[in-house]
Amino acid sequence: MNINQYLDSTYLKTPEQAGISNSDTLDMVHQLAQEAIDNQIYAVMIRPDYVRSVRELLDEKKSKVVLGTVIGFPEGTYDLNEKLREAQKAIADGADELDFVVNYEAFKKGEIDKVREEVESATSVALREGKVVKWIIETAALSDEQIVEITQLIRDIVLNKIGDEYASKVFVKSSTGFYKTDNGEPNGANEHVIKLMLENAGSLPVKASGGVRTTEEAKKMIDLGVKRIGTSSALAIVQGKATTGNY
Repeated sequence: MNINQYLDSTYLKTPEQAGISNSDTLDMVHQLAQEAIDNQIYAVMIRPDYVRSVRELLDEKKSKVVLGTVIGFPEGTYDLNEKLREAQKAIADGADELDFVVNYEAFKKGEIDKVREEVESATSVALREGKVVKWIIETAALSDEQIVEITQLIRDIVLNKIGDEYASKVFVKSSTGFYKTDNGEPNGANEHVIKLMLENAGSLPVKASGGVRTTEEAKKMIDLGVKRIGTSSALAIVQGKATTGNY
């Protein structure tokens, strides 16, 4: 098992959240990219503001590390047109993969047509540009029944509206890692919710994200059947070390 090739090494804190400057944040994401290059980690996942700079770094190094970013992050409630503008800018700046936060609050309110339009429109825009798409469903905000339903909804939109030939390029992803749960309950990828997603995603791949911090946890997710893992602990996982990563 080449665990490195499953990992999206992630840094998604804003400068305000981290209590550091914008230039320090830029240094952090450059360091993340360099670590990915040095350790053959598959991808880096960063905020849209830093995509162009990291694209330039990866190109300068002639690196094959994949560059991903997040759209509508972390709330998911952005207007569809706003998400599309953010996605198009990220594409223009050089992103390879776009991780959209689905409007799970609209889904919970029963606004299924709104969610359906978002998933179909945004997926189509990204795929036309040759990009990989991931839909973050925010499992900690959903019941088991809702996890099943929204996973099936995304699956059916992709297979029936966009085409099953694109299935391998559209993931269902568990979590932003930023959702605040009651009493500190797990907020992302645990075995139970990942199994629910895998059982209902059909031919769409699943990405586990939110709380995968150790080599053992990463291996367990891979054994379950996920194709990618988003983690702020990618380097520690590769090196088999303890980590202080928190998402």
